Amino acid sequence: MAIPLVYNVRNVAQRPVATLTTAVGIGLTVAVLLAALALAEGFRATLSSAGSPENAIVLSKGADSEVMSGFGRDIANIIRSHPGIATAPDGRPEASLEMVATTNLARIGQKGSSNINVRGVDLAAVGVRAKPGLIAGRMFTPGTDEVVVGRRIAGRFEHCGIGDQLRFSRRMFTVVGQFETGGSSYESEIWGDVNVLGPAFHREGFFEVGLVRLADPAKFADFKKALEDDPRLGVDVKREDVFYAEQSQGVTALVRGLGIFITVIMAVGALFGAANTMFAAVSGRTREIATLLVLGFSPFAVMLSFVVESVIIALVGGALGCLLALPINGITTSTTNFQSFSEVAFQFQVTPQLMGVALVFAAALGVLGGFFPALRAARQPIALTLRGG
Repeated sequence: MAIPLVYNVRNVAQRPVATLTTAVGIGLTVAVLLAALALAEGFRATLSSAGSPENAIVLSKGADSEVMSGFGRDIANIIRSHPGIATAPDGRPEASLEMVATTNLARIGQKGSSNINVRGVDLAAVGVRAKPGLIAGRMFTPGTDEVVVGRRIAGRFEHCGIGDQLRFSRRMFTVVGQFETGGSSYESEIWGDVNVLGPAFHREGFFEVGLVRLADPAKFADFKKALEDDPRLGVDVKREDVFYAEQSQGVTALVRGLGIFITVIMAVGALFGAANTMFAAVSGRTREIATLLVLGFSPFAVMLSFVVESVIIALVGGALGCLLALPINGITTSTTNFQSFSEVAFQFQVTPQLMGVALVFAAALGVLGGFFPALRAARQPIALTLRGG
Protein backbone atom coordinates (compact mmCIF):
# COMPACT_ATOMS: atom_id res chain seq x y z
CA MET A 1 0.00 0.00 0.00
CA ALA A 2 1.37 3.38 -1.05
CA ILE A 3 1.55 6.38 1.29
CA PRO A 4 -0.90 9.12 0.09
CA LEU A 5 0.61 11.93 -1.96
CA VAL A 6 -1.00 14.56 0.26
CA TYR A 7 1.29 13.37 3.06
CA ASN A 8 4.34 14.25 0.97
CA VAL A 9 2.97 17.64 -0.06
CA ARG A 10 2.18 18.51 3.58
CA ASN A 11 5.68 17.59 4.74
CA VAL A 12 7.32 19.63 1.98
CA ALA A 13 5.22 22.66 2.95
CA GLN A 14 6.21 22.28 6.61
CA ARG A 15 9.89 22.91 5.73
CA PRO A 16 9.64 26.12 3.67
CA VAL A 17 13.21 27.38 4.20
CA ALA A 18 14.92 24.07 3.43
CA THR A 19 12.55 23.42 0.53
CA LEU A 20 13.11 26.87 -1.00
CA THR A 21 16.89 26.69 -0.59
CA THR A 22 17.07 23.31 -2.33
CA ALA A 23 14.59 24.39 -5.01
CA VAL A 24 16.61 27.53 -5.80
CA GLY A 25 19.78 25.47 -6.27
CA ILE A 26 18.00 23.10 -8.63
CA GLY A 27 16.28 26.03 -10.33
CA LEU A 28 19.57 27.75 -11.16
CA THR A 29 20.93 24.50 -12.57
CA VAL A 30 17.83 24.01 -14.70
CA ALA A 31 17.96 27.63 -15.90
CA VAL A 32 21.56 27.19 -17.14
CA LEU A 33 20.61 23.98 -18.95
CA LEU A 34 17.55 25.58 -20.49
CA ALA A 35 19.52 28.63 -21.64
CA ALA A 36 22.08 26.43 -23.41
CA LEU A 37 19.36 24.34 -25.05
CA ALA A 38 17.46 27.49 -26.10
CA LEU A 39 20.63 28.91 -27.64
CA ALA A 40 21.28 25.73 -29.61
CA GLU A 41 17.63 25.44 -30.65
CA GLY A 42 17.56 29.05 -31.86
CA PHE A 43 20.61 28.52 -34.05
CA ARG A 44 19.28 25.22 -35.40
CA ALA A 45 15.84 26.67 -36.16
CA THR A 46 17.29 29.73 -37.90
CA LEU A 47 19.39 27.67 -40.29
CA SER A 48 16.82 24.92 -40.78
CA SER A 49 14.09 27.42 -41.65
CA ALA A 50 16.17 28.51 -44.64
CA GLY A 51 15.56 25.20 -46.41
CA SER A 52 12.59 23.70 -48.25
CA PRO A 53 12.06 20.00 -49.09
CA GLU A 54 10.78 21.11 -52.50
CA ASN A 55 14.17 22.55 -53.44
CA ALA A 56 17.52 20.99 -54.28
CA ILE A 57 20.86 22.70 -53.75
CA VAL A 58 23.76 22.11 -56.13
CA LEU A 59 27.39 22.56 -55.04
CA SER A 60 30.69 21.65 -56.63
CA LYS A 61 31.76 18.12 -55.70
CA GLY A 62 33.30 17.80 -52.26
CA ALA A 63 32.15 21.24 -51.04
CA ASP A 64 30.51 21.17 -47.61
CA SER A 65 29.36 24.79 -47.66
CA GLU A 66 28.38 27.45 -50.17
CA VAL A 67 31.56 29.50 -49.79
CA MET A 68 33.70 26.42 -50.52
CA SER A 69 31.84 25.68 -53.76
CA GLY A 70 32.29 27.05 -57.27
CA PHE A 71 31.47 26.37 -60.90
CA GLY A 72 31.35 28.29 -64.17
CA ARG A 73 28.53 29.68 -66.27
CA ASP A 74 28.60 26.74 -68.69
CA ILE A 75 27.88 24.32 -65.86
CA ALA A 76 25.22 26.67 -64.50
CA ASN A 77 23.44 26.65 -67.87
CA ILE A 78 23.44 22.84 -67.97
CA ILE A 79 21.96 22.70 -64.48
CA ARG A 80 19.33 25.30 -65.34
CA SER A 81 18.20 23.36 -68.42
CA HIS A 82 17.52 20.07 -66.63
CA PRO A 83 13.92 18.85 -67.29
CA GLY A 84 13.44 17.93 -63.62
CA ILE A 85 13.33 21.62 -62.65
CA ALA A 86 9.95 23.31 -62.27
CA THR A 87 9.09 26.15 -64.64
CA ALA A 88 7.47 29.49 -63.88
CA PRO A 89 4.29 30.61 -65.70
CA ASP A 90 6.46 32.48 -68.20
CA GLY A 91 8.36 29.28 -69.01
CA ARG A 92 11.52 30.27 -67.16
CA PRO A 93 13.14 27.46 -65.14
CA GLU A 94 12.86 28.06 -61.40
CA ALA A 95 16.58 27.99 -60.75
CA SER A 96 18.63 30.53 -58.84
CA LEU A 97 22.37 30.57 -59.63
CA GLU A 98 24.12 32.64 -56.99
CA MET A 99 27.45 34.04 -55.97
CA VAL A 100 28.36 33.84 -52.28
CA ALA A 101 31.32 35.62 -50.71
CA THR A 102 32.19 37.11 -47.33
CA THR A 103 33.08 40.62 -46.26
CA ASN A 104 34.39 41.80 -42.91
CA LEU A 105 32.37 44.49 -41.13
CA ALA A 106 33.01 46.32 -37.87
CA ARG A 107 30.44 45.99 -35.10
CA ILE A 108 28.46 48.95 -33.82
CA GLY A 109 29.14 49.98 -30.23
CA GLN A 110 31.79 47.38 -29.49
CA LYS A 111 35.25 46.39 -30.57
CA GLY A 112 35.85 43.77 -33.19
CA SER A 113 34.44 42.74 -36.52
CA SER A 114 32.94 39.69 -38.14
CA ASN A 115 32.54 38.06 -41.52
CA ILE A 116 29.17 38.59 -43.20
CA ASN A 117 27.84 36.66 -46.18
CA VAL A 118 27.34 38.67 -49.38
CA ARG A 119 24.98 36.93 -51.80
CA GLY A 120 24.65 37.83 -55.46
CA VAL A 121 21.17 36.95 -56.68
CA ASP A 122 18.99 37.32 -59.76
CA LEU A 123 15.81 39.14 -58.75
CA ALA A 124 13.87 37.20 -61.35
CA ALA A 125 14.72 33.93 -59.61
CA VAL A 126 15.33 34.92 -55.98
CA GLY A 127 11.87 33.69 -54.95
CA VAL A 128 13.07 30.13 -55.44
CA ARG A 129 15.27 30.57 -52.37
CA ALA A 130 13.23 33.03 -50.32
CA LYS A 131 10.87 35.91 -50.86
CA PRO A 132 12.45 38.90 -49.12
CA GLY A 133 10.05 41.33 -47.51
CA LEU A 134 11.25 44.91 -47.29
CA ILE A 135 11.05 46.51 -43.85
CA ALA A 136 12.74 49.75 -44.90
CA GLY A 137 13.84 51.40 -48.13
CA ARG A 138 13.51 49.59 -51.44
CA MET A 139 14.90 46.61 -53.32
CA PHE A 140 18.16 47.03 -55.22
CA THR A 141 17.90 47.88 -58.91
CA PRO A 142 19.40 45.15 -61.14
CA GLY A 143 22.57 46.21 -62.90
CA THR A 144 23.47 48.89 -60.33
CA ASP A 145 25.86 49.14 -57.39
CA GLU A 146 23.07 48.76 -54.86
CA VAL A 147 22.53 46.22 -52.09
CA VAL A 148 19.97 45.38 -49.41
CA VAL A 149 20.85 44.27 -45.89
CA GLY A 150 19.18 41.62 -43.72
CA ARG A 151 17.33 43.02 -40.70
CA ARG A 152 19.31 41.05 -38.11
CA ILE A 153 22.62 42.63 -39.04
CA ALA A 154 21.34 46.05 -40.07
CA GLY A 155 21.60 47.48 -36.57
CA ARG A 156 24.61 45.46 -35.44
CA PHE A 157 27.26 46.40 -38.02
CA GLU A 158 28.62 49.65 -39.38
CA HIS A 159 27.62 51.06 -42.79
CA CYS A 160 24.44 48.94 -42.99
CA GLY A 161 21.95 51.81 -42.68
CA ILE A 162 19.97 53.01 -45.68
CA GLY A 163 22.08 55.44 -47.66
CA ASP A 164 25.36 54.09 -46.24
CA GLN A 165 28.04 52.74 -48.52
CA LEU A 166 29.85 49.41 -48.31
CA ARG A 167 33.19 48.76 -49.97
CA PHE A 168 33.64 45.41 -51.70
CA SER A 169 37.18 45.18 -53.02
CA ARG A 170 37.69 48.64 -54.59
CA ARG A 171 34.04 49.19 -55.46
CA MET A 172 31.48 51.10 -53.41
CA PHE A 173 27.90 49.83 -53.05
CA THR A 174 24.98 51.82 -51.64
CA VAL A 175 22.58 50.30 -49.13
CA VAL A 176 19.06 51.03 -50.39
CA GLY A 177 16.93 48.70 -48.26
CA GLN A 178 16.61 46.28 -45.37
CA PHE A 179 14.76 42.98 -45.70
CA GLU A 180 13.46 40.03 -43.73
CA THR A 181 12.83 36.41 -44.71
CA GLY A 182 10.70 35.03 -41.91
CA GLY A 183 13.51 34.71 -39.39
CA SER A 184 15.81 32.54 -41.50
CA SER A 185 19.59 32.83 -41.68
CA TYR A 186 19.29 34.96 -44.84
CA GLU A 187 18.50 37.89 -42.55
CA SER A 188 22.21 37.82 -41.63
CA GLU A 189 23.28 38.45 -45.24
CA ILE A 190 23.75 41.26 -47.75
CA TRP A 191 22.09 40.80 -51.15
CA GLY A 192 22.77 42.44 -54.49
CA ASP A 193 22.71 41.76 -58.22
CA VAL A 194 24.81 38.68 -59.04
CA ASN A 195 25.97 40.24 -62.31
CA VAL A 196 27.35 43.26 -60.45
CA LEU A 197 28.67 41.63 -57.29
CA GLY A 198 30.45 38.90 -59.26
CA PRO A 199 32.96 41.24 -60.91
CA ALA A 200 33.35 43.21 -57.66
CA PHE A 201 34.55 40.02 -55.95
CA HIS A 202 36.55 38.97 -59.07
CA ARG A 203 34.07 36.16 -59.81
CA GLU A 204 32.58 37.22 -63.10
CA GLY A 205 30.77 34.34 -64.77
CA PHE A 206 31.32 32.23 -61.69
CA PHE A 207 28.78 30.86 -59.19
CA GLU A 208 29.05 29.22 -55.78
CA VAL A 209 25.66 27.57 -55.58
CA GLY A 210 22.66 26.60 -57.64
CA LEU A 211 19.24 26.33 -56.04
CA VAL A 212 16.41 24.75 -58.01
CA ARG A 213 12.74 24.02 -57.35
CA LEU A 214 11.93 20.46 -58.33
CA ALA A 215 9.04 19.80 -60.69
CA ASP A 216 8.33 16.67 -58.63
CA PRO A 217 10.01 16.57 -55.21
CA ALA A 218 9.30 12.83 -55.03
CA LYS A 219 11.77 12.35 -57.92
CA PHE A 220 14.65 14.03 -56.09
CA ALA A 221 16.74 10.82 -56.22
CA ASP A 222 16.47 10.73 -60.02
CA PHE A 223 17.43 14.41 -60.27
CA LYS A 224 20.37 13.90 -57.93
CA LYS A 225 21.65 10.88 -59.84
CA ALA A 226 21.34 12.60 -63.22
CA LEU A 227 23.42 15.62 -62.16
CA GLU A 228 25.99 13.78 -60.05
CA ASP A 229 26.58 11.16 -62.76
CA ASP A 230 27.08 13.79 -65.48
CA PRO A 231 30.89 13.91 -66.03
CA ARG A 232 30.66 17.49 -67.33
CA LEU A 233 29.42 18.90 -64.06
CA GLY A 234 31.32 17.55 -61.06
CA VAL A 235 28.61 18.51 -58.58
CA ASP A 236 26.91 17.22 -55.44
CA VAL A 237 23.15 17.58 -54.97
CA LYS A 238 21.23 17.69 -51.68
CA ARG A 239 17.75 18.59 -50.58
CA GLU A 240 17.83 22.17 -49.37
CA ASP A 241 16.29 21.44 -45.96
CA VAL A 242 18.74 18.58 -45.35
CA PHE A 243 21.69 20.75 -46.37
CA TYR A 244 20.86 23.54 -43.90
CA ALA A 245 20.08 21.06 -41.13
CA GLU A 246 23.58 19.63 -41.62
CA GLN A 247 25.06 23.14 -41.57
CA SER A 248 23.67 23.70 -38.08
CA GLN A 249 24.89 20.44 -36.54
CA GLY A 250 28.42 21.51 -35.58
CA VAL A 251 27.53 24.67 -33.66
CA THR A 252 24.38 23.11 -32.18
CA ALA A 253 26.33 20.14 -30.82
CA LEU A 254 29.07 22.41 -29.43
CA VAL A 255 26.62 24.70 -27.61
CA ARG A 256 24.64 21.79 -26.22
CA GLY A 257 27.83 20.03 -25.13
CA LEU A 258 29.17 23.08 -23.30
CA GLY A 259 25.81 23.70 -21.70
CA ILE A 260 25.49 20.13 -20.50
CA PHE A 261 29.06 20.18 -19.15
CA ILE A 262 28.39 23.31 -17.09
CA THR A 263 25.03 21.93 -15.99
CA VAL A 264 26.57 18.67 -14.79
CA ILE A 265 29.03 20.62 -12.62
CA MET A 266 26.20 22.66 -11.13
CA ALA A 267 24.04 19.55 -10.78
CA VAL A 268 26.56 17.98 -8.41
CA GLY A 269 26.02 20.86 -5.98
CA ALA A 270 22.26 20.69 -6.45
CA LEU A 271 22.31 16.95 -5.72
CA PHE A 272 24.17 17.47 -2.46
CA GLY A 273 21.67 20.15 -1.51
CA ALA A 274 18.71 17.86 -2.23
CA ALA A 275 20.35 14.98 -0.36
CA ASN A 276 21.12 17.12 2.70
CA THR A 277 17.54 18.38 2.80
CA MET A 278 16.14 14.85 2.65
CA PHE A 279 18.63 13.45 5.18
CA ALA A 280 17.55 16.21 7.57
CA ALA A 281 13.91 15.30 6.93
CA VAL A 282 14.62 11.64 7.71
CA SER A 283 16.49 12.51 10.91
CA GLY A 284 13.68 14.73 12.14
CA ARG A 285 10.92 12.21 11.46
CA THR A 286 12.30 8.91 12.78
CA ARG A 287 9.32 8.25 15.08
CA GLU A 288 6.91 9.16 12.28
CA ILE A 289 8.64 6.75 9.91
CA ALA A 290 8.52 3.97 12.52
CA THR A 291 4.83 4.62 13.06
CA LEU A 292 4.20 4.28 9.31
CA LEU A 293 5.99 0.94 9.34
CA VAL A 294 3.99 -0.24 12.34
CA LEU A 295 0.75 0.78 10.63
CA GLY A 296 1.57 -1.67 7.86
CA PHE A 297 3.26 0.45 5.23
CA SER A 298 6.10 -1.50 3.68
CA PRO A 299 9.73 -0.30 3.72
CA PHE A 300 9.44 0.15 -0.05
CA ALA A 301 6.38 2.40 0.40
CA VAL A 302 8.31 4.51 2.93
CA MET A 303 11.29 4.70 0.59
CA LEU A 304 9.09 5.65 -2.35
CA SER A 305 7.38 8.32 -0.26
CA PHE A 306 10.66 10.08 0.52
CA VAL A 307 11.76 9.88 -3.12
CA VAL A 308 8.44 11.46 -4.10
CA GLU A 309 9.07 14.31 -1.61
CA SER A 310 12.47 14.89 -3.15
CA VAL A 311 10.97 14.91 -6.64
CA ILE A 312 8.31 17.42 -5.56
CA ILE A 313 11.02 19.78 -4.28
CA ALA A 314 13.01 19.26 -7.49
CA LEU A 315 9.99 19.99 -9.69
CA VAL A 316 9.38 23.21 -7.75
CA GLY A 317 13.01 24.07 -8.55
CA GLY A 318 12.51 23.02 -12.17
CA ALA A 319 9.50 25.31 -12.51
CA LEU A 320 11.52 28.13 -10.95
CA GLY A 321 14.34 27.46 -13.42
CA CYS A 322 11.91 27.66 -16.35
CA LEU A 323 10.62 30.99 -15.07
CA LEU A 324 14.19 32.29 -14.72
CA ALA A 325 14.99 31.25 -18.30
CA LEU A 326 11.79 32.56 -19.94
CA PRO A 327 12.99 36.22 -20.21
CA ILE A 328 15.77 35.19 -22.63
CA ASN A 329 13.21 33.86 -25.11
CA GLY A 330 13.41 35.99 -28.26
CA ILE A 331 16.65 37.75 -27.34
CA THR A 332 18.84 38.12 -30.43
CA THR A 333 22.45 37.00 -30.33
CA SER A 334 24.92 35.77 -32.91
CA THR A 335 27.67 33.29 -33.48
CA THR A 336 29.97 32.13 -36.24
CA ASN A 337 28.73 29.37 -38.50
CA PHE A 338 31.78 27.10 -38.73
CA GLN A 339 30.70 25.88 -42.16
CA SER A 340 30.58 29.28 -43.87
CA PHE A 341 32.94 31.20 -41.50
CA SER A 342 30.38 33.98 -41.35
CA GLU A 343 28.21 35.39 -38.59
CA VAL A 344 24.62 34.25 -38.17
CA ALA A 345 22.24 36.22 -35.94
CA PHE A 346 19.43 34.28 -34.27
CA GLN A 347 17.11 34.32 -31.28
CA PHE A 348 17.02 32.22 -28.14
CA GLN A 349 14.05 29.85 -28.35
CA VAL A 350 12.64 28.59 -25.06
CA THR A 351 10.09 26.12 -26.41
CA PRO A 352 7.54 24.01 -24.48
CA GLN A 353 9.50 20.92 -25.51
CA LEU A 354 12.71 22.30 -23.99
CA MET A 355 10.90 23.22 -20.78
CA GLY A 356 9.58 19.67 -20.67
CA VAL A 357 13.15 18.37 -20.98
CA ALA A 358 14.22 20.75 -18.18
CA LEU A 359 11.47 19.50 -15.87
CA VAL A 360 12.39 15.87 -16.57
CA PHE A 361 16.00 16.74 -15.74
CA ALA A 362 14.86 18.38 -12.49
CA ALA A 363 12.82 15.30 -11.59
CA ALA A 364 15.86 13.12 -12.25
CA LEU A 365 17.88 15.28 -9.86
CA GLY A 366 15.13 14.77 -7.31
CA VAL A 367 15.25 11.00 -7.68
CA LEU A 368 19.04 10.89 -7.39
CA GLY A 369 19.16 13.35 -4.51
CA GLY A 370 16.42 11.59 -2.56
CA PHE A 371 17.36 7.96 -3.14
CA PHE A 372 19.92 7.42 -0.38
CA PRO A 373 18.00 9.38 2.28
CA ALA A 374 14.89 7.39 1.32
CA LEU A 375 16.86 4.14 1.57
CA ARG A 376 18.00 5.14 5.06
CA ALA A 377 14.41 5.84 6.08
CA ALA A 378 13.23 2.45 4.83
CA ARG A 379 15.96 0.61 6.75
CA GLN A 380 15.27 2.16 10.15
CA PRO A 381 14.88 -0.41 12.98
CA ILE A 382 11.30 0.01 14.19
CA ALA A 383 11.69 -1.10 17.80
CA LEU A 384 14.76 1.03 18.50
CA THR A 385 13.16 4.07 16.94
CA LEU A 386 9.93 3.77 18.91
CA ARG A 387 11.91 3.48 22.16
CA GLY A 388 13.66 6.72 21.21
CA GLY A 389 17.00 4.95 20.50
